[in-house]
This record gives sequence, C-alpha cells and structure tokens, in this order.
Amino acid sequence: MSVNYAAGLSPYPDKGRCGLPELFDSPEELNQKVDELADMVRKASNVVIHTGAGISTSCGIPDFRGPNGVWTLEEKGLNPKFDTTFETAHPSTTHMALLQLQRVGILKFLISQNVDGLHVRSGFPRDHLAELHGNMFVEECTKCGKQYVRDCVVGTMGLKPTGRFCDVPKVRGLRACRGKLVDTILDWEDSLPDKDLNLADEASRYLV
Repeated sequence: MSVNYAAGLSPYPDKGRCGLPELFDSPEELNQKVDELADMVRKASNVVIHTGAGISTSCGIPDFRGPNGVWTLEEKGLNPKFDTTFETAHPSTTHMALLQLQRVGILKFLISQNVDGLHVRSGFPRDHLAELHGNMFVEECTKCGKQYVRDCVVGTMGLKPTGRFCDVPKVRGLRACRGKLVDTILDWEDSLPDKDLNLADEASRYLV
C-alpha cells in the first residue's frame, strides 16, 4: 500500500511543515492561468514537465505533508489508513493529458519524483520518462542492467534484492544472465540514479 511506502523509508527527523493547506483559485483565476499556460506551451520549442506527489493525490495516493498527508496524520497522532493501493490506483485525467501531449509531439520529456508507476501505467513511453525516485513496479538486474516492469509491486524498497533473478536468454552458447534483481526505490540516503538523472538533465538543458 502507499502508506507502507512511507513506513518503509528510513526515519526522517526533519519532516518540515506538515498539514500544508491546499490553495484553490476562483474559476476566473483558474481560466486565466490555464490560458496563460496553454499560450506558453504553444510558444515553447522544448516542453519538459516535472511532476511530484500532487499529480497522484486525486488517485487516492497520499502525499507526505499535505492536509491529509501521511506525515500530517502521524503528527496528529493518527494512524494513516488509505483504501487505495499502488495496484488499484488508476492514472488521473492529468496523467492521460500528459500522455496525449507527448503523443502529439508537444511534450518532449517527463521527469517524475513519484514512485507509484502511474505514468508508465498510463502508457507514457519509458524512453521519454525519468523516474528519479524509482518505480514500485520495476526491478533491475544488478549484473546486466535489464529492467522488468511488473503488474504488481516488486515487494522491497531501498535497492534491495527482490528474490528473483534475471532471465535474459542465452546468447551464442553463453549461460542466461541470472543476475540478482533489486527494486528501484530510493531511500533518503540513496543517490539519484545516474541514467535517469542524466536524461532529465539533458532534456532540461534546452528549455526555451
């Protein structure tokens, strides 16, 4: 479950300000901002979008510090309980809108800090996506680097072995890889993955 993700992370003493309020614009202000954003997108030569926890809260996946975030509830002495799991969550309208922007050639690259896998499950192509904090549904071979996208969460966190092995087939008589598979979820002390970080950096260098 999404709450188990928060519980599985190492203790984090400086949780900042919890219970941050959500701000809502009036319909008039919202329409104006939407028009301004659409105009900026139309004029841009290279659109790169960054997403975080806010894109998935409407899917039932809590953030940390929001009004109903995991840390916010813990600070109040409450035991966070949510009905939505990573497996049962579905991509939102926003996830699907980003996919459509990519398909028509407007969105060039997507950079996400989310681990819920909803961008991939929306159909967003992985070669145009950097998941900086990992993906609960992805495990990677420590030997050859092959990644596997699963239908359910892989079961571990913190770049730990999942108990499965790489099944890359034999090539020219060589044995199958059989390298250990590990999850891709970062803990607080883990460095960002070089591949995704480099892709994100390269894509963001050409913003106009």
